[in-house]
Amino acid sequence: MRVLMTSFAEQSHFSGSVPLAWALRTAGHEVRIASQPALTAAITGAGLTAVPVGEDPALHTVLGAVGGPMMALHDRPDYLERRHDQLSRDFLMSHETVMTSLFYSWINNESMVDELVAFAREWRPDLVIWEPFTFAGAVAARASGAAHARLLSFPDMFMSTRRLLREHWERGPESEHDDALGEWLGLTLERYGCAFDEEVVTGQWSIDQMPPSVRLSLGQPLVPMRYIPYNGQVPTVVPPWLRSAPTRPRICVTAGMTTRNTGAPSTIAVDDVFEAVSGLDAEVVATVDPSERELISSVPDNVRLVDHVPLDVLLPTCAAIVHHGGAGTWATAAACGVPQISLGRVWDAVYRSQRLAELGAGLFLPAGGVSAESLRSGLLRLLKEPEFRLRAQALQAEVSAAPHPNEVVDVLERLTARHRSRAAAPA
Repeated sequence: MRVLMTSFAEQSHFSGSVPLAWALRTAGHEVRIASQPALTAAITGAGLTAVPVGEDPALHTVLGAVGGPMMALHDRPDYLERRHDQLSRDFLMSHETVMTSLFYSWINNESMVDELVAFAREWRPDLVIWEPFTFAGAVAARASGAAHARLLSFPDMFMSTRRLLREHWERGPESEHDDALGEWLGLTLERYGCAFDEEVVTGQWSIDQMPPSVRLSLGQPLVPMRYIPYNGQVPTVVPPWLRSAPTRPRICVTAGMTTRNTGAPSTIAVDDVFEAVSGLDAEVVATVDPSERELISSVPDNVRLVDHVPLDVLLPTCAAIVHHGGAGTWATAAACGVPQISLGRVWDAVYRSQRLAELGAGLFLPAGGVSAESLRSGLLRLLKEPEFRLRAQALQAEVSAAPHPNEVVDVLERLTARHRSRAAAPA
């Protein structure tokens, strides 16, 4: 079958689709990856075939202008800690309006959607798999008659709030149904002679890479899939020092690639981390690029600075990891069974970090209140209390028990045959 996968032009949101794309290719299916031109190098660097569509969304410029208000909207405990039933209807409506106007409509700009639909109508995919914020994929599937599914690399927080908003609407008069997301998607679909329904938001099913104890079950059709680490475009090389076992407990410290690539503020204060680990009977491996090194006041003797090292190679040798809470880093540490200190700050990062702590597989230190003392105390606990390692290994077992991408391909073939329709709207 022909499979069209799509993500807006952000490496971290694309990376979670690469192992499934490989699996589909090795099963003999044709695969194309569509995104704005800024992602072309990342797609081809993964050995996949890119379809550049539309104009780049200049997302980082937009977030620089409106990111503060958007982040402030989400900076409340009931949202971040997934007590969504405590959120008011007004908050939920504001959330949909702000996210649609300041985020969804920017990353799915008109030129990108138009060219994606044109490509889908010409190429005629059987299945479209789309990153959960890239609604252009659902639009292209509807306009071309393809089956379509979302691919989740993080807990489904945004669908959780959408579902609760719809429940509020069901209890109130229709005059209060101010659906910014539905209105935008409806107007977009009208350009191609199609109509909006909730399936355009939810997908016909979702492929979920979260382990069961962290996954949000929202009553939607779901295909679980094992998370397979992917290191992105950077060269993945095992350095000589990593080819033998460490002589002391090894700790990884990383702020992730997204912070480095986008210039977003980091939750990792390197000087505080280095103060926390100074003098510990441990070997610390910190991923720090050359520009960041210029800002470091001093480096303890037990710290090794590296520009990049593949986490799925490094972490199996580690006793602990301190990181920024990013989805890829969190999931890779979970897949490797390593106790974590997660410094989540926004969106689903806080929920994932809290679930990690509740499961006993690590600690959550809210980014705003982290100090060298709290980091050192947390690291000593991870190193000295064996229960953290046991619980991290239990989480690892959950990850490993899920069907790997090659096993999921058969399921996708059956679902595609059931859902696709050739009664697409006319061009």
